[in-house]
Amino acid sequence: MSESPETPGTPEMPLSGAPDETQLPRPVTPGSQASFGTYGGRPVSFVRRGTRLQGRRQAAWEEHADRWAVEVPRHVANTSVHPDYVFDAEAEFGRKAPLIVEIGSGLGDAVCHAAEENPDKDFLAVEVYTPGLANTLIKINSRKLSNVRVVEANAPEVLATMLPAGSVTELWVFFPDPWHKSRHHKRRLIQPAFADLAARAIRPGGIFRIATDWSNYAVHVREVMAASAEFENLHEGERAGADSPLTHVWESGVESRVGGAPVKEGRAPVSTEHTGPNEGVDGTGGWAPRFEGRILTSFENKAHEAGRLIFDLSYRRR
Repeated sequence: MSESPETPGTPEMPLSGAPDETQLPRPVTPGSQASFGTYGGRPVSFVRRGTRLQGRRQAAWEEHADRWAVEVPRHVANTSVHPDYVFDAEAEFGRKAPLIVEIGSGLGDAVCHAAEENPDKDFLAVEVYTPGLANTLIKINSRKLSNVRVVEANAPEVLATMLPAGSVTELWVFFPDPWHKSRHHKRRLIQPAFADLAARAIRPGGIFRIATDWSNYAVHVREVMAASAEFENLHEGERAGADSPLTHVWESGVESRVGGAPVKEGRAPVSTEHTGPNEGVDGTGGWAPRFEGRILTSFENKAHEAGRLIFDLSYRRR
């Protein structure tokens, strides 16, 4: 999640190590992005790939953001959430209904499809990619959805302070950035600290759904969640051995061919560097069947076309 995590509640110091007496330290809010990384050029828990809006996206933002985008007070930067702000879903949606939150909603395909299929549930799309949020607004408007809101915000802060504790019925993280290189694994979204924040936000009995198309990240997620006392795997021990998608990936070697880059002898694939140790047979399992509520997006289709397998994991909040 971060190169140099700070202790929540302690002042933020310059990268050089010694405090710069000419600058006043900024406070670090527990659960804020600054407590997981920092702003101002230092590592954070996501890569914000673009903010500019043009054409239809700009028009959609100007026309619909006031209605469908949650306006949050900022703390450190334009994707932070002030720790005093608390989202009131009942007031926002005008009713009391199960709340489903998607972290990293992208272009809004999954969340808008789910909202259309489940009008009795409310959905919050959390994303830092502004053009993606604008695309989501276009879908919300064209499909006349009243049960979706979007928020431009950093996920850990949303889970830590913005959402009331125990207010989320389901939390979705579909196809997060895999951060393939070993030295970047600490930047992956699903980490023990993130699991703790998810547990805070999800109500007891609520569901945490995760999907990835990379085996190394799937194993990483399985290990992180297995270490959490707050969650239980809904499919513990299932799809192990010959039935495991992990076993199939190891047998096929498909991930070493993805991207078309040749694999040099004795080295990991130069296109991904992420395949991890090949144990031959996955004796652990724990993989969920594909979540039927997730629409097959173009992103997931590309993974299938490349021959990669999808790993679904589902957990219940204890």
